[in-house]
Amino acid sequence: MNTPVTEQLHRNAIGLDARPLSDVAALLAKSQAKAASAPMDAVDPICEGAVTMAATIRAEGVLRYLAAGSSGLMAAADALELGGTFSIPAHQVRIHMAGGLPSNSEMPGDVEDISTTLTDELADLTVRDTLIAVSASGTTPYTVAAARIARDKGAKVIGIANNAGTELLQLAHHAILLPTPPELVSGSTRMGAGTAQKIALNMLSTLMAMELGHIQDGMMINLRADNDKLRARANGIVCQLTGVTSEQAESALNAAEGNLKCGALVAAGARSAEAAQALLNEENGHLRRAMNRLKHKNDNINLGETK
Repeated sequence: MNTPVTEQLHRNAIGLDARPLSDVAALLAKSQAKAASAPMDAVDPICEGAVTMAATIRAEGVLRYLAAGSSGLMAAADALELGGTFSIPAHQVRIHMAGGLPSNSEMPGDVEDISTTLTDELADLTVRDTLIAVSASGTTPYTVAAARIARDKGAKVIGIANNAGTELLQLAHHAILLPTPPELVSGSTRMGAGTAQKIALNMLSTLMAMELGHIQDGMMINLRADNDKLRARANGIVCQLTGVTSEQAESALNAAEGNLKCGALVAAGARSAEAAQALLNEENGHLRRAMNRLKHKNDNINLGETK
C-alpha cells in the first residue's frame, strides 16, 4: 500500500535537526509558500462549491463545516468569520468538529476515528444544507462518515483533501484536491496542508459572498457593524460608493438602522430605507444592480422635471 503524500518523508528532512535554525526557518517558509499554490489547481471546483454554498444560504439552509484535528481548526476559523464579515446569519452556519471545539490547549486525537455520534450531530441535516468536509488524508473516519450521511440525506457535499483518489473526494459533489507536497515535519498537516486548506476555505466563503452580492469593488458591503472600527468602515464604504460626506453617510446609515446596503441606497437617493430594501429584494441583494436601477429611475425623474 502506497504511503499517502501527506505522510511521506520530505526530501529535505534527513539531518534537518542538525542544521542551523536559520536554515530550517527558510525551508519551512519555502514549504509553506509551495503549499499555498495548491488551490490554483482547484479553481473550478472551488467556484462550483461557492455557488452551491450561496444557493444554500438563499434557500435558508445551513452551511455545515465539518472536520477533525487541525483541519477542524481551519474549518472553524472560516465558519466563525462569516457573521461579522458578511452578516451570514448564525443559524445558517454550523461547526462540527470531532470531539467538539477545544475549550483549552488540548485537542484529543482519538475522536477522529469515532463516527458513532454523527447520526445525532447531523440528525437535522436537510436537502437544503451543504456540508463542507475537510480532511488532509481524505480518509478520516469521522469526516468520511459525515459525507456519506449528507449524501444519503440529499445534501450537497464539498470535500477538501490533500491526497488524490481518496474516499472523501469520491463522495463529494465538489471535490477539491489540494496536492500539497510532503510536510517538512512528516505528517504534521497543520503546516503545508493546513495552509492550503485555509486558502481554499477562504476562497469558498469569499466567492460565496460575491455570488450573494455581499462584495462590491473589493469592499464588504454586507458587514455587521457591531463595533467602532466596523462602524467607521461602513461609513467609509458608503462614502466611497456614493460620493457623499461622512456626515451624510452617517445619517443614511442611521436611517437604515445600520444596514450598509440600504444605507448606501438612501445616500444615493432612495426615498426611505423601506424603499431601498424593496429595491434590493428585487435585485436579489445585489447592491450594484439596485444602485443602477435607482440612478436610472432618478435620471428619468429629473428628465421629466426638465421638460
